Amino acid sequence: MSRSVQELFDLKGKTALVTGGSRGLGLQIAEALGEAGAKVMLTSRKAGDLEEAVAALADKGIDARWIAADCAQEADIHRLVDETLERVGDIDILVNNAGASWGAAAEDYPLSAWDKVMNLNIRGYFLLSQEVGRRSMLPRGRGSIINLSSIAGLGGNPIDMKTIAYNTSKGAVINFTRALAAEWGPRGVRVNTICPGFFRTKMAEVLIDTVGEDKMSAGAPLRRLGDDEDLKGLALLLASDAGKHITGQWLAVDGGVSAVLG
Repeated sequence: MSRSVQELFDLKGKTALVTGGSRGLGLQIAEALGEAGAKVMLTSRKAGDLEEAVAALADKGIDARWIAADCAQEADIHRLVDETLERVGDIDILVNNAGASWGAAAEDYPLSAWDKVMNLNIRGYFLLSQEVGRRSMLPRGRGSIINLSSIAGLGGNPIDMKTIAYNTSKGAVINFTRALAAEWGPRGVRVNTICPGFFRTKMAEVLIDTVGEDKMSAGAPLRRLGDDEDLKGLALLLASDAGKHITGQWLAVDGGVSAVLG
């Protein structure tokens, strides 16, 4: 007998590891997964931010814990997976969200900035997916990996946005998702990507304030920026059995901006 919609979206008994989970989009996704019943492990670099985030989730009745780690560092990734497996058991859902950006004209772009963005935004995704896959998901023949890309990964930017490394890394995330989904699909692991548009996160707020929220909203068919709820539904779909036949895909959550840009 087929399951009800509520049963398909239910994450009770599942464990999720969310990087960059102390604020912004990562925290929004962690909240969605926790509200659906998952046990949530948050990670980011700053312990203080993580403590606040876990306290906020606990106030909502969510079982959440934290581990401070830098997902640009291989040693930290190994430690993160070690501690997660030890403290909460197998990882059913991995959300690769931690990210960095840097603005400079391409002709003047510092190599150190390029390496910083690439190391976190794509190398870190690969290393953590590899570690979680071989130590938890692949041996059990199941799991869902959700990578956060961006509509910046779909093409270039307006001339006032000089973020070549960020765009390049986010484009790489999309094809990393496809390649890993194709390889690990036969072994029961699904891999998908969410491409957010503009949300008022710490990374985006300077740009939003510089350009103007009204002007940026006017460029979206829905005439608004993303809010604190707009990633929840898609994240839950991709994490749960409601999305069990979806892998290797990306979807923009951007108010229609990418449709206008083509």
